[in-house]
Amino acid sequence: MPVTNRRDQERNAVSHKAIGRLCVYRRSLRKLQAMGKPFVYSHELATEASVSPAQVRRDLMGIGYSGSPNRGYDTSELLRSIAMLLDSPEGEGVALVGVGNLGRAIIAYMARQRPHLFVAAAFDSDPEKIGRVIHGCRTLAVEEMPRAVREHDLHVGIVAVPSAAAQDAADRLVAAGIRGLLNFAPVPLRLPESIYVEEIDLTVSLEKAAYFARRSQGAGLT
Repeated sequence: MPVTNRRDQERNAVSHKAIGRLCVYRRSLRKLQAMGKPFVYSHELATEASVSPAQVRRDLMGIGYSGSPNRGYDTSELLRSIAMLLDSPEGEGVALVGVGNLGRAIIAYMARQRPHLFVAAAFDSDPEKIGRVIHGCRTLAVEEMPRAVREHDLHVGIVAVPSAAAQDAADRLVAAGIRGLLNFAPVPLRLPESIYVEEIDLTVSLEKAAYFARRSQGAGLT
């Protein structure tokens, strides 16, 4: 059962790794809820997240939630408890730079799958893209970024531009007031330590997957 409110949870810092695991737990809980499963045990969430049941219990106690030894955790209540920590009650608007194929796919995905996270403002330097509306989001010129970020009260940004333009895009976002970035460009960003950056390098991830797939195939042939 939930034993703390949102304010209590925010007083207790949650580690970077724990936040990542909570996101995985929530994904699993949504799937279980869709299957009509009202309760879940720690070992079931542990399997989905590739951690131990003890780790699941520690993480959930860390956000002030405890289950029943007999029935486990209430799926709906646990989802609400995790949402209290991870989500803004009003939803979280995001600024996106780069409205190419990747940027448009991100806007579409977030519009369908992430009701609490949505692209509130998209920016591009291509005159032919400025003014276009994609899933309800109008593309603005990068020069309008400070005004739009301020008006929408945005704190999170996504960099979805080619590597040559990534640093400039990130610098503009930070100067406009963004404090957390998701970077899809295959280049490291040089930013102040106070800025949280999550790097998503699709090329490196695919190369790793291809390498281990070849190793697995070779092992199967011997």
